[in-house]
Amino acid sequence: MLRRFKKIQRVLVYVLFLNLVVAFAKIIYGNLTGTLSMIADGYHSLFDGASNIVGLAGSFIAARPPDREHPYGHQKYETVASVFIALLLIFVGVEIFHNALNRFLVPSKPEVTAVSFLIVLGTMCINYLVTRYEYGQGQSLRSQVLIADSMHTKSDIYVSLSVMVSLVAIELGFPLIDTVIALAIALIIFRAGFRIIKESSRSLLDMSRIEEKEICGLVMGVEGVKGCHKIRTRGSMGDIRVDMHLLIQSDMSLGDAHLISHRVSKKLKEEYKDISDVVVHLEPSLPQPQESNSKKTT
Repeated sequence: MLRRFKKIQRVLVYVLFLNLVVAFAKIIYGNLTGTLSMIADGYHSLFDGASNIVGLAGSFIAARPPDREHPYGHQKYETVASVFIALLLIFVGVEIFHNALNRFLVPSKPEVTAVSFLIVLGTMCINYLVTRYEYGQGQSLRSQVLIADSMHTKSDIYVSLSVMVSLVAIELGFPLIDTVIALAIALIIFRAGFRIIKESSRSLLDMSRIEEKEICGLVMGVEGVKGCHKIRTRGSMGDIRVDMHLLIQSDMSLGDAHLISHRVSKKLKEEYKDISDVVVHLEPSLPQPQESNSKKTT
């Protein structure tokens, strides 16, 4: 687990550096030319960097081993960090929305040059590579914070594409479209933020992670299991916990019963990469009472 979090932290540091380069390039040039959509896109990228820092802090805490006050470990801090990233996104969206409305009241025509297009195209390429890399590492390491952060970065690609459209519109003599595009960017950011919160809430609210029928169907294939019920799952990506009741033969020895429990746990962990712990409660399978064939006499 510690090795996993160190890899997550390394990825976040790489992505943080690239996000800062992209953000400052957009913000500086956007302010020099007065291009609102580019400034909005730049602040979006800057908060990508802020979300990387939040992710780093969350992963450092989540990497701590279980203790007396946290017997299940600290992994949920990674989920909390994901929610904070989403809140940062929504805050940026509000700021961009506010600035776009102000542009309606005080209209101005931004300056567009060939350098404007080159900056947007260059940052789009960087964001694309960052998104692919971070999402791939998130899937490989089963990290919720990396996947949430990659969704954040992925929205930058669509935002930058919108900025390209905005620059073309300004060049053709329609500067108002720059404001409209900035409003569209704000909506894209809102959507990304709410998607992250929705996914993170599944872990924080202990929502079921795997269908009960799926688990029961898999467990019933283990020799010695007569039935299963009261199956519950909770947790987050890379740290799903399962507890269940199994029915076994009533006269089975304690050693054999324990072996069945071990086989069930091993099979579930092999089938589902995200399962980190399985708690099995064993119950005797009582014989079903046979119905008497004799008819009741009067």
